[in-house]
Amino acid sequence: MVTTRRWKPTPIELFIAGLAIFILAQRWLVGLFQAPAWQAGATVFVAIVVQALPFLVLGVVLSGLIAAYVSPAFFERVLPKKPALAVPVAGAAGVLIPGCECASVPVAGGLMAQGVSPAAALAFLLSSPAINPVVIVSTFVAFPNNHMMALARLVASLIVAIVMGWVWLVFGRGEWLRIPQRDHLHGDTKFETLWRTAAHDFLHAGGFLVIGGITAAILNVVVPPSWLQAVSDKPVLSILGLSVLAVVLCICSEADAFVAASLTQFSLTARLAFLVVGPMVDIKLVALQVGTFGRQFAARFAPATFIVAVIVASAVGWWLL
Repeated sequence: MVTTRRWKPTPIELFIAGLAIFILAQRWLVGLFQAPAWQAGATVFVAIVVQALPFLVLGVVLSGLIAAYVSPAFFERVLPKKPALAVPVAGAAGVLIPGCECASVPVAGGLMAQGVSPAAALAFLLSSPAINPVVIVSTFVAFPNNHMMALARLVASLIVAIVMGWVWLVFGRGEWLRIPQRDHLHGDTKFETLWRTAAHDFLHAGGFLVIGGITAAILNVVVPPSWLQAVSDKPVLSILGLSVLAVVLCICSEADAFVAASLTQFSLTARLAFLVVGPMVDIKLVALQVGTFGRQFAARFAPATFIVAVIVASAVGWWLL
Protein backbone atom coordinates (compact mmCIF):
# COMPACT_ATOMS: atom_id res chain seq x y z
CA MET A 1 0.00 0.00 0.00
CA VAL A 2 1.41 3.35 -1.06
CA THR A 3 1.01 6.14 1.48
CA THR A 4 0.94 9.73 0.29
CA ARG A 5 2.64 12.34 2.39
CA ARG A 6 0.51 15.36 3.19
CA TRP A 7 2.02 18.56 1.85
CA LYS A 8 2.90 21.16 4.47
CA PRO A 9 4.16 24.59 3.37
CA THR A 10 7.51 25.78 4.69
CA PRO A 11 7.94 29.29 6.16
CA ILE A 12 9.76 30.43 3.01
CA GLU A 13 6.95 29.12 0.76
CA LEU A 14 4.40 30.96 2.91
CA PHE A 15 6.48 34.13 2.69
CA ILE A 16 6.68 33.89 -1.12
CA ALA A 17 2.94 33.22 -1.37
CA GLY A 18 2.16 36.19 0.88
CA LEU A 19 4.47 38.43 -1.14
CA ALA A 20 2.78 37.36 -4.39
CA ILE A 21 -0.68 38.09 -2.95
CA PHE A 22 0.52 41.48 -1.71
CA ILE A 23 1.85 42.40 -5.19
CA LEU A 24 -1.30 41.28 -6.99
CA ALA A 25 -3.61 43.06 -4.52
CA GLN A 26 -1.56 46.23 -4.05
CA ARG A 27 -4.10 48.52 -5.76
CA TRP A 28 -6.93 47.26 -3.57
CA LEU A 29 -4.73 47.51 -0.46
CA VAL A 30 -3.75 51.12 -1.24
CA GLY A 31 -7.40 52.10 -1.50
CA LEU A 32 -8.26 50.21 1.67
CA PHE A 33 -5.58 51.90 3.77
CA GLN A 34 -6.87 55.35 2.88
CA ALA A 35 -9.50 54.87 5.60
CA PRO A 36 -8.35 56.46 8.90
CA ALA A 37 -9.09 53.33 10.96
CA TRP A 38 -7.02 51.13 8.68
CA GLN A 39 -4.19 53.67 8.68
CA ALA A 40 -4.18 53.68 12.48
CA GLY A 41 -4.15 49.89 12.59
CA ALA A 42 -1.34 49.70 10.04
CA THR A 43 0.68 52.20 12.06
CA VAL A 44 0.24 50.16 15.24
CA PHE A 45 1.19 46.94 13.45
CA VAL A 46 4.34 48.40 11.90
CA ALA A 47 5.32 49.99 15.23
CA ILE A 48 4.97 46.67 17.08
CA VAL A 49 6.93 44.65 14.52
CA VAL A 50 9.69 47.25 14.06
CA GLN A 51 10.00 47.70 17.82
CA ALA A 52 10.07 43.98 18.56
CA LEU A 53 12.19 42.73 15.66
CA PRO A 54 15.64 43.82 16.97
CA PHE A 55 14.96 42.13 20.29
CA LEU A 56 13.68 39.00 18.58
CA VAL A 57 16.94 38.89 16.62
CA LEU A 58 18.87 39.38 19.88
CA GLY A 59 16.92 36.53 21.45
CA VAL A 60 17.50 34.05 18.64
CA VAL A 61 21.22 34.92 18.53
CA LEU A 62 21.49 34.36 22.29
CA SER A 63 19.58 31.09 21.86
CA GLY A 64 22.05 30.07 19.15
CA LEU A 65 25.01 30.99 21.35
CA ILE A 66 23.62 28.89 24.19
CA ALA A 67 23.11 25.92 21.87
CA ALA A 68 26.57 26.21 20.31
CA TYR A 69 28.86 27.30 23.11
CA VAL A 70 27.21 26.50 26.46
CA SER A 71 27.16 22.90 27.60
CA PRO A 72 24.44 21.41 29.82
CA ALA A 73 27.13 20.87 32.48
CA PHE A 74 27.43 24.64 32.87
CA PHE A 75 23.81 24.97 33.98
CA GLU A 76 24.22 22.01 36.31
CA ARG A 77 27.07 23.88 38.03
CA VAL A 78 25.36 27.29 38.14
CA LEU A 79 21.82 26.36 39.10
CA PRO A 80 20.89 24.59 42.34
CA LYS A 81 20.09 20.92 41.83
CA LYS A 82 16.71 21.28 43.51
CA PRO A 83 14.23 22.83 41.03
CA ALA A 84 12.49 24.73 43.83
CA LEU A 85 15.75 26.58 44.55
CA ALA A 86 16.68 26.89 40.87
CA VAL A 87 13.52 28.91 40.19
CA PRO A 88 14.42 32.03 42.25
CA VAL A 89 18.03 31.87 41.03
CA ALA A 90 16.90 31.78 37.39
CA GLY A 91 14.36 34.53 38.07
CA ALA A 92 17.03 36.78 39.56
CA ALA A 93 19.30 36.01 36.58
CA GLY A 94 16.82 37.90 34.40
CA VAL A 95 18.52 41.11 35.51
CA LEU A 96 21.60 40.14 33.47
CA ILE A 97 20.17 40.23 29.91
CA PRO A 98 18.77 43.51 28.56
CA GLY A 99 15.94 42.81 26.15
CA CYS A 100 12.20 42.57 25.82
CA GLU A 101 9.78 39.65 25.95
CA CYS A 102 10.46 38.78 22.29
CA ALA A 103 14.05 37.91 23.22
CA SER A 104 13.15 35.95 26.34
CA VAL A 105 11.02 33.28 24.59
CA PRO A 106 13.72 31.80 22.33
CA VAL A 107 16.28 32.07 25.11
CA ALA A 108 14.00 30.18 27.51
CA GLY A 109 13.40 27.56 24.81
CA GLY A 110 17.15 27.21 24.39
CA LEU A 111 17.62 26.76 28.13
CA MET A 112 15.02 23.98 28.22
CA ALA A 113 16.65 22.29 25.23
CA GLN A 114 19.92 22.32 27.18
CA GLY A 115 18.33 20.51 30.10
CA VAL A 116 17.40 23.39 32.40
CA SER A 117 14.30 22.72 34.48
CA PRO A 118 11.22 24.14 32.68
CA ALA A 119 10.13 25.86 35.90
CA ALA A 120 13.47 27.69 36.16
CA ALA A 121 13.49 28.57 32.45
CA LEU A 122 9.95 29.96 32.71
CA ALA A 123 10.93 32.10 35.71
CA PHE A 124 13.74 33.53 33.59
CA LEU A 125 11.34 34.04 30.66
CA LEU A 126 9.06 36.22 32.80
CA SER A 127 11.72 38.12 34.72
CA SER A 128 14.21 38.99 31.98
CA PRO A 129 12.07 41.57 30.12
CA ALA A 130 10.78 43.09 33.35
CA ILE A 131 13.73 43.52 35.73
CA ASN A 132 16.75 44.08 33.50
CA PRO A 133 18.70 47.35 34.03
CA VAL A 134 17.39 49.07 30.87
CA VAL A 135 13.77 48.59 31.95
CA ILE A 136 14.34 49.70 35.55
CA VAL A 137 16.29 52.82 34.50
CA SER A 138 13.65 53.76 31.92
CA THR A 139 10.96 53.41 34.61
CA PHE A 140 13.00 55.58 36.97
CA VAL A 141 13.29 58.27 34.28
CA ALA A 142 9.62 58.05 33.25
CA PHE A 143 8.43 58.70 36.82
CA PRO A 144 10.68 61.54 38.05
CA ASN A 145 8.31 62.41 40.89
CA ASN A 146 7.57 58.81 41.88
CA HIS A 147 10.91 57.02 41.93
CA MET A 148 9.44 54.21 44.05
CA MET A 149 7.66 53.05 40.90
CA ALA A 150 10.95 51.58 39.59
CA LEU A 151 11.50 49.63 42.82
CA ALA A 152 7.87 48.51 42.93
CA ARG A 153 8.13 47.25 39.35
CA LEU A 154 11.29 45.28 40.07
CA VAL A 155 9.90 43.73 43.25
CA ALA A 156 6.48 42.87 41.80
CA SER A 157 7.87 41.46 38.53
CA LEU A 158 10.44 39.29 40.30
CA ILE A 159 7.81 37.94 42.69
CA VAL A 160 5.48 37.05 39.80
CA ALA A 161 8.29 35.29 37.90
CA ILE A 162 9.29 33.21 40.93
CA VAL A 163 5.68 32.39 41.89
CA MET A 164 4.85 31.26 38.34
CA GLY A 165 7.99 29.11 38.26
CA TRP A 166 6.89 27.41 41.47
CA VAL A 167 3.30 27.11 40.20
CA TRP A 168 4.55 25.31 37.09
CA LEU A 169 6.80 23.12 39.24
CA VAL A 170 3.82 22.00 41.34
CA PHE A 171 0.95 21.93 38.85
CA GLY A 172 2.59 21.80 35.40
CA ARG A 173 2.47 18.62 33.34
CA GLY A 174 4.99 17.46 30.80
CA GLU A 175 2.36 16.85 28.11
CA TRP A 176 1.31 20.50 28.25
CA LEU A 177 4.76 21.78 27.34
CA ARG A 178 6.50 21.21 24.01
CA ILE A 179 10.20 21.57 24.75
CA PRO A 180 12.06 22.60 21.59
CA GLN A 181 14.03 19.69 20.12
CA ARG A 182 17.25 20.88 18.55
CA ASP A 183 19.37 17.81 17.90
CA HIS A 184 18.80 18.21 14.15
CA LEU A 185 20.22 21.76 14.33
CA HIS A 186 23.70 20.73 15.44
CA GLY A 187 26.27 21.36 12.72
CA ASP A 188 29.84 20.27 12.09
CA THR A 189 31.13 23.47 13.73
CA LYS A 190 29.92 25.62 16.61
CA PHE A 191 29.23 28.53 14.27
CA GLU A 192 27.11 26.30 12.03
CA THR A 193 25.11 25.21 15.07
CA LEU A 194 24.67 28.85 16.09
CA TRP A 195 23.51 29.81 12.60
CA ARG A 196 21.09 26.89 12.21
CA THR A 197 19.55 27.44 15.64
CA ALA A 198 19.17 31.21 15.19
CA ALA A 199 17.68 30.85 11.69
CA HIS A 200 15.27 28.13 12.85
CA ASP A 201 14.08 30.16 15.85
CA PHE A 202 13.73 33.35 13.80
CA LEU A 203 11.63 31.73 11.06
CA HIS A 204 9.54 29.90 13.66
CA ALA A 205 8.94 32.85 15.98
CA GLY A 206 8.79 35.59 13.35
CA GLY A 207 5.49 34.39 11.92
CA PHE A 208 3.86 34.34 15.33
CA LEU A 209 5.19 37.82 16.00
CA VAL A 210 3.38 39.01 12.87
CA ILE A 211 0.16 37.27 13.94
CA GLY A 212 0.39 38.87 17.37
CA GLY A 213 1.08 42.28 15.81
CA ILE A 214 -1.95 42.03 13.52
CA THR A 215 -4.20 40.99 16.43
CA ALA A 216 -2.94 43.83 18.60
CA ALA A 217 -3.40 46.35 15.77
CA ILE A 218 -7.01 45.30 15.27
CA LEU A 219 -7.79 45.52 18.99
CA ASN A 220 -6.08 48.92 19.25
CA VAL A 221 -8.49 50.25 16.62
CA VAL A 222 -11.60 48.45 17.87
CA VAL A 223 -11.36 49.22 21.63
CA PRO A 224 -12.76 52.75 22.25
CA PRO A 225 -10.65 55.05 24.49
CA SER A 226 -13.86 56.02 26.30
CA TRP A 227 -13.94 52.58 27.91
CA LEU A 228 -10.75 53.31 29.82
CA GLN A 229 -11.96 56.75 30.86
CA ALA A 230 -15.11 55.17 32.27
CA VAL A 231 -13.20 52.88 34.64
CA SER A 232 -10.36 55.20 35.71
CA ASP A 233 -12.24 56.42 38.81
CA LYS A 234 -12.97 52.93 40.11
CA PRO A 235 -9.91 51.39 41.88
CA VAL A 236 -10.51 47.72 41.07
CA LEU A 237 -11.77 48.34 37.55
CA SER A 238 -8.90 50.73 36.82
CA ILE A 239 -6.34 48.05 37.73
CA LEU A 240 -8.11 45.47 35.58
CA GLY A 241 -8.62 47.97 32.77
CA LEU A 242 -4.94 48.91 32.52
CA SER A 243 -3.92 45.26 32.87
CA VAL A 244 -6.07 44.33 29.88
CA LEU A 245 -4.77 47.37 28.00
CA ALA A 246 -1.20 46.16 28.59
CA VAL A 247 -2.12 42.82 27.03
CA VAL A 248 -3.61 44.55 23.98
CA LEU A 249 -1.06 47.29 23.33
CA CYS A 250 2.02 44.99 23.16
CA ILE A 251 4.48 47.78 24.01
CA CYS A 252 8.12 46.79 24.38
CA SER A 253 9.17 46.70 28.04
CA GLU A 254 11.92 49.26 27.39
CA ALA A 255 9.29 51.85 26.36
CA ASP A 256 6.12 50.99 28.28
CA ALA A 257 7.05 53.09 31.33
CA PHE A 258 6.63 56.31 29.34
CA VAL A 259 3.17 55.21 28.20
CA ALA A 260 2.23 54.36 31.78
CA ALA A 261 3.49 57.74 32.99
CA SER A 262 1.19 59.49 30.49
CA LEU A 263 -1.92 57.75 31.89
CA THR A 264 -2.25 60.32 34.66
CA GLN A 265 -5.99 59.75 35.16
CA PHE A 266 -5.17 56.35 36.69
CA SER A 267 -3.70 55.58 40.11
CA LEU A 268 -0.05 54.61 40.54
CA THR A 269 -1.11 51.08 41.50
CA ALA A 270 -3.12 50.69 38.30
CA ARG A 271 -0.15 51.92 36.28
CA LEU A 272 2.12 49.49 38.14
CA ALA A 273 -0.22 46.66 37.08
CA PHE A 274 0.16 47.90 33.48
CA LEU A 275 3.96 47.69 33.80
CA VAL A 276 3.99 44.27 35.45
CA VAL A 277 1.43 42.56 33.22
CA GLY A 278 2.63 43.90 29.85
CA PRO A 279 6.06 42.21 29.61
CA MET A 280 4.56 38.90 30.78
CA VAL A 281 1.20 38.47 29.04
CA ASP A 282 0.85 40.67 25.96
CA ILE A 283 -0.66 39.32 22.74
CA LYS A 284 2.56 39.01 20.76
CA LEU A 285 4.24 37.21 23.67
CA VAL A 286 1.39 34.70 23.91
CA ALA A 287 1.65 34.14 20.14
CA LEU A 288 5.38 33.50 20.52
CA GLN A 289 4.71 31.09 23.39
CA VAL A 290 2.21 29.20 21.24
CA GLY A 291 4.77 28.89 18.46
CA THR A 292 7.60 27.81 20.76
CA PHE A 293 5.97 25.77 23.54
CA GLY A 294 2.57 24.83 22.08
CA ARG A 295 -1.06 25.86 22.48
CA GLN A 296 -1.72 23.68 25.53
CA PHE A 297 1.05 25.46 27.40
CA ALA A 298 0.05 29.01 26.43
CA ALA A 299 -3.65 28.37 27.13
CA ARG A 300 -2.80 27.57 30.74
CA PHE A 301 0.32 29.57 31.49
CA ALA A 302 -0.75 32.95 30.10
CA PRO A 303 -4.08 33.28 32.00
CA ALA A 304 -2.46 32.07 35.23
CA THR A 305 0.37 34.58 34.80
CA PHE A 306 -2.16 37.38 34.19
CA ILE A 307 -4.04 36.60 37.40
CA VAL A 308 -0.88 36.32 39.53
CA ALA A 309 0.57 39.52 38.00
CA VAL A 310 -2.58 41.54 38.75
CA ILE A 311 -2.75 40.28 42.35
CA VAL A 312 0.95 40.83 43.07
CA ALA A 313 1.03 44.27 41.39
CA SER A 314 -2.00 45.34 43.45
CA ALA A 315 -0.39 44.16 46.69
CA VAL A 316 3.02 45.71 45.97
CA GLY A 317 1.37 48.94 44.83
CA TRP A 318 -0.58 49.15 48.08
CA TRP A 319 2.65 48.47 50.01
CA LEU A 320 5.16 50.70 48.22
CA LEU A 321 3.10 53.32 46.39
